[in-house]
Amino acid sequence: MTLSDAVRWLTENDGYLLLTHTRPDGDTLGSAGALCHALRRAGKRAYLYPNAEITEKFIPFLAPFLAGKDFTPDHTVSVDIASPSLFPAGFQGKVELAVDHHPSNSGFAENTLLDASRAACGEIVLTLIEALCGGIDKTEADLLYIAVSTDTGCFQYANVNENTYLTAAALFRAGADTAGLSRLFFRTFSKGRLKLEGAIYSGLRTFHDGQIVAAVVTLDMVKSAGVTENDMDDIAALAGKLEGHQVSVTIRENSDGASRVSLRSGRRVNVSEIAKLFGGGGHAMAAGCTVKADPETALALLLPPIEAALNASADV
Repeated sequence: MTLSDAVRWLTENDGYLLLTHTRPDGDTLGSAGALCHALRRAGKRAYLYPNAEITEKFIPFLAPFLAGKDFTPDHTVSVDIASPSLFPAGFQGKVELAVDHHPSNSGFAENTLLDASRAACGEIVLTLIEALCGGIDKTEADLLYIAVSTDTGCFQYANVNENTYLTAAALFRAGADTAGLSRLFFRTFSKGRLKLEGAIYSGLRTFHDGQIVAAVVTLDMVKSAGVTENDMDDIAALAGKLEGHQVSVTIRENSDGASRVSLRSGRRVNVSEIAKLFGGGGHAMAAGCTVKADPETALALLLPPIEAALNASADV
């Protein structure tokens, strides 16, 4: 579906339920919130699916858009969701329009507005709102700044390109509170979060002559630090700060015995291909999956394909 097709579909219909993905981050939440607000400005009924995993930091921004039990949607739109495995807990039904930037999108929706060249889904939503409403207001600018800044590590990740900065400039012109939001999401941490970071840094392990760095976050570490899910934003970026590595692996132990894996890389290894081996996906330089094993077993399973990818890239 093209941008004009998506605008036409949104204009012709009404009664929208917007989905955010499981373990929602700033991109899915900010993008969905901004689109919901814009649809309301366009005279539409629109709400966000009440994703139970939305953390405390995001609640003040999303609360006005969450659907109540009395809302019956006519159409469903997913935002920043690459496959049905990422649907929020409790959702059952079909998706008629998927707005996404993941190249690994499985094509699950009836219609898909996809642009894999965008660093964040918020960039796509900005163009969608501009076409739908003629421009964005301050509320949408704030929400989209949350989306784009969090998905790019405050514009530090390798996925950032010229359009990302043009998007940021457009949000700034529209009144986004860039200083306040950057302080909240990148410079303000609880004592527990800082304690957990210390434990993660001290436990980093390297493999393959230092080209792979791994961080394991166990349930005991989380309990000892006294943190909640609200303190876990962007935890996968910590291991990647070690100099000299090519691929970073962050493994979080789940209470159900499985392990949540986040993979990050430079340009040598496409970690989305690694994640696909375990039923996951994502971007070439940032991907994830869930391995049905304890963290140490998961790490042992992940290392061989990562080492093979590194060896193959060295031969090119």
